[in-house]
Amino acid sequence: MRRSLKFASVLLACTAALASCSDQETAQNPGGGAPGGERPPAAVSVVLMKKAPQTLTTTLPGRAAAFQMAEIRPRVSGVIKEIAFKEGNEVKEGDLLYKIEDDTYRAAQAQAQASLQKAEAGVPTAQSNLARQERLVGSGATQVELENARVTLLQAEADVAQARAALRSSEIELALTEIRAPFEGVTTASRYSIGNVVTANQTDTLMTLRRLDPIYIDLTESSVNLLRLREAISAGRINRTENGATDIRLTLEDGHEYPVVGKLDMSEMAVSQTTGTFSIRAVFDNPDGLILPGMYVRATVSVGTEEGFLIPQRAATRSANGELSAKFVTTDNKVETRIFDDAQVSGSNWLVASGISDGDKLIVDGFQWIGDGAPVQPVEAKINADGIVEETAAPAAAPAAQP
Repeated sequence: MRRSLKFASVLLACTAALASCSDQETAQNPGGGAPGGERPPAAVSVVLMKKAPQTLTTTLPGRAAAFQMAEIRPRVSGVIKEIAFKEGNEVKEGDLLYKIEDDTYRAAQAQAQASLQKAEAGVPTAQSNLARQERLVGSGATQVELENARVTLLQAEADVAQARAALRSSEIELALTEIRAPFEGVTTASRYSIGNVVTANQTDTLMTLRRLDPIYIDLTESSVNLLRLREAISAGRINRTENGATDIRLTLEDGHEYPVVGKLDMSEMAVSQTTGTFSIRAVFDNPDGLILPGMYVRATVSVGTEEGFLIPQRAATRSANGELSAKFVTTDNKVETRIFDDAQVSGSNWLVASGISDGDKLIVDGFQWIGDGAPVQPVEAKINADGIVEETAAPAAAPAAQP
């Protein structure tokens, strides 16, 4: 019995000694890592800020509209004899679209031609009669007979002019039986078939012709932004190009960039009373017919240049009240958040003019999981055209832990 009690006492003493050693080690290494070590700072990708003239842009919604559009209607009445175009295809200026039965118009032209010839035949007789009366005016002919001869000649000449005008009118009507394309464009489906009767200047259209190259893009901008832009230009913060030209780029409905740069065509000099916006019209070359009337697009308009710093949109956040914030690395490699009250759009970046100095380190990746004051290991990087962060320098080795 004594041996058992003695063995238990020895075992209890050993356990107490081991627990004491474990408590001492925990006190010396509270982080649970290697003795005397500390958790290394998190590596973050940063880009160095540099102030430079940056392009100032604005993104506007827009709709495509045909450069030219004509609703084709007949100008003479008759039966459609021929449809000479293929629906949905391109036609050249002057191409035949419709042919209206022209028998009655040819007969009217022949009748007008005969009337002209008849009127012209009466002019020589009237001229001879006037000449005779002028010779006889002093030897038996009266002054009244002379005046009547002059009036007869004038009436004959007027009849010729009237007949010639009637002939010209009949020729025009005959020509209008051939309905031709007023400009180069793309046709729609025909609303009438061969054999249908049409009337001059009817309400219903035969078809619609649209010119798609070039093509218009109708944009809308708020009057508030217009006032801000004009104020910034007058204050000298935004510089315009020497010739005042404005480049416009499009993003199509599927997200692809349209490869052609457009130009500003006109802007409406009035603000809508219902929406508070004004209209801008741009023109784009459209040789492949990629843009069709009615398509929705987003236009990025270059409005000038401004001195400032670019913050990639992926590296910034915007609050509900419009404040823009981004995280930077301080000189002692700790995180700090900066808020910018005034920020403009420049492509896929935010453009800010104050609150940043040359050489400041903007965190562009990994900032979502770190808070202000946290130690970090900055790694220089760049953002490529696709918005992907590419490191340009390897992170420096973390300093060795002091014992």
